[in-house]
Amino acid sequence: MPDTMRNLFLATAITAFAIILPGNATAAAAPSATAVANLPVVYARPAVVPAAATRVPVASLVTPASAASPLNPASAASSAVDRVASVSPAAGSTVGVAAPVTIRFAEPVGDRGRAQRSVAVTATGATAVDTLTAVDTLNGTFSWNSDREVVWNPRGGLPIASRITVDAGTTHTQFATDGGISADANMSAHTFTVNLPGEPPRVMPASMGRPGRETPDGIFPVLEKFRTIQFDSRTIGIPLDDPDGYLITGEYAVRLTWDGVFVHSAPWSVDEQGNQNVSHGCINLAPDDAAWYYDNVNVGDVVSSHW
Repeated sequence: MPDTMRNLFLATAITAFAIILPGNATAAAAPSATAVANLPVVYARPAVVPAAATRVPVASLVTPASAASPLNPASAASSAVDRVASVSPAAGSTVGVAAPVTIRFAEPVGDRGRAQRSVAVTATGATAVDTLTAVDTLNGTFSWNSDREVVWNPRGGLPIASRITVDAGTTHTQFATDGGISADANMSAHTFTVNLPGEPPRVMPASMGRPGRETPDGIFPVLEKFRTIQFDSRTIGIPLDDPDGYLITGEYAVRLTWDGVFVHSAPWSVDEQGNQNVSHGCINLAPDDAAWYYDNVNVGDVVSSHW
């Protein structure tokens, strides 16, 4: 896909994404876990249990900013607003353009307006070189998950191939955006097409949700990734002894929604991929294709699903 077309698609996707999933929909906490096989269950379609030590980190401790920073005056350093426990994306990570910024404070915040005013998100271009372009302040909207956690969602998405700086309270951290990776799931054509910057599109046969368990259509950000995961039908109300029940280990799972839509490896449906939709709502790919997508996609990259 030419760069101009890819940029247009990303801009359109981010705009549509902001309309479809407003507020904190991109960063809401995952549903409460239920124990299965002594591991936490993530409610999913199919529902899943992450294997030990495979969950992708979504937050990390960050570096205190200088006390001299005008955004972080030393006189306010002891307030709840200034004491930030973590920021995601993690410092030094690379994410897609739809990634929100989640800030967790060390204690409950009483003055949310002051907390929001303490947050500044800026961008500089040319992440691959030492000489950066001028700093641009980014606009976004805030939503609160709790009295300790606020989510900043960028208006129109983050700029591609940029270094993003977050100042929050007395905290300063940086991460980068990729060159604009996007995917298109065509449920009628049974294909999953991935666009990487500077490369021709990779079109892969796929199988989506069958009638009654259709894959949702819309624009979705990648929320997290699991190298290995357990799918358990009981968490979506299907007993294991039901003809439709399952308890299987899946691989290369890329989450699109908190209620359980994934792109993942599905060796059991390879014959149907490219021909018909047979899944419980996820996007099934052949093992090699799923591994390739898992290795190339970042949290915050955009996926469009449609008929």
